[in-house]
Amino acid sequence: MPLWWRWRRLADALTSGDPFGLAAVDFARDAPAPLDGVRILDLSRLVAGNALTHVLADFGAEVIKVERPGQGDDLRNWRVEGVSIHWKVYARNKKSITLNMRHARGRALLLDLVRTAQVLVENFVPGTLEKWDLGPDVLHEVNPSLVIVRISGWGQIGPDRNLPGFGSLVEARTGFAEINGFADRPPVLPPLALADMVAGLYGGIATLVALRHCEVKGGKGQVVDLPLFDPLLSILGPQAALYELTGELPARTGSRSTLTAPRNTYRCRDGCYVALSASMQSMYERLMRTIGQAELISDPRFLTNADRVRNNDQLDPIVGAFIESYDQAEALEIFREAGVTVGPVHDTVGMLHDPLVRENQVMVRLPDEEVGSVAMHNVAARLSETPGLIRSPAPALGEHNREILAGLGLDDEAVDVLAAEEVI
Repeated sequence: MPLWWRWRRLADALTSGDPFGLAAVDFARDAPAPLDGVRILDLSRLVAGNALTHVLADFGAEVIKVERPGQGDDLRNWRVEGVSIHWKVYARNKKSITLNMRHARGRALLLDLVRTAQVLVENFVPGTLEKWDLGPDVLHEVNPSLVIVRISGWGQIGPDRNLPGFGSLVEARTGFAEINGFADRPPVLPPLALADMVAGLYGGIATLVALRHCEVKGGKGQVVDLPLFDPLLSILGPQAALYELTGELPARTGSRSTLTAPRNTYRCRDGCYVALSASMQSMYERLMRTIGQAELISDPRFLTNADRVRNNDQLDPIVGAFIESYDQAEALEIFREAGVTVGPVHDTVGMLHDPLVRENQVMVRLPDEEVGSVAMHNVAARLSETPGLIRSPAPALGEHNREILAGLGLDDEAVDVLAAEEVI
């Protein structure tokens, strides 16, 4: 991307009258980053692997997407109105090369890249790398310190290792869907790639742990077996222990909680909603005084949190009736002045207009050659000394073939031959 185009798009974004006031990202910026010098070969497709490498790329890791010639990562095909928005978001800060892994020369080039890398991430069906003679034994022979992250639905071992493992199946099988939704309706799958995202975050942590073992502890490389199933199950917390303790399965409760009350989303007079949670005794008492129901503080039905959970069908409508007599902005002002834990239920437009999002630059606007600009989340964690940085947009398929292969000693003529032979 030429520098003049970067600056022009930055200027356009700053003067376009963006209704959300999102900060424009300047790709020309550069600064030292904590993961400088870490090269990651990302052979994965779709969300989990891209989420993993996306987080590490934001903090300076050089992530090289190794993609199929002519096709690329399947995430590129998730299009809305012809635009690969998911790819643009999760492939920022990455480079793209194409390699035909079914071609002997393609596999040889991958091994050459492995010699230069610290991490390799893949999410093929278990056993696929072995079929290509690229299993961990081969990779570690070439690079003994390599961290190999293997993402799958159900793990590299066990009876279901070869079953399809999409996140939707994991969200169902872990028990997540069964406890999600309302009691009188079917179980609900999340409207986003939750299992993949959770696995990606766990995988990022595991990758850093394995790298530290090599770099600080003097250890050797290893394989990180990263199923989608295990991380999602872990965020369900003590569900199994609760069942063993009580003998009862949790019911779907919508936005209510089985642990604290009142806690719900409540409709306001203008049709908008607020979320409220009074999870501490002091907060419940403050809430009751605010809505003019101080006598309910000593009501035996609601005296303790356990009482309130048990009698929530009687308590929740009282809170809801108060809130429904005010517009959302009025209700928020009343509760915030009283110090009650309440917040707006936003749609995407409301979130983008939220002053918190704008002033803290939680969302930013990236210039984009195809659609002008793309709004996306900023680096999620703010580090005071080594902050993350968005350095580049998502790459075109094979955009960095010549750059990466030049590092292996291949000149333009050699790269042209590889393209003609459909190796890249």
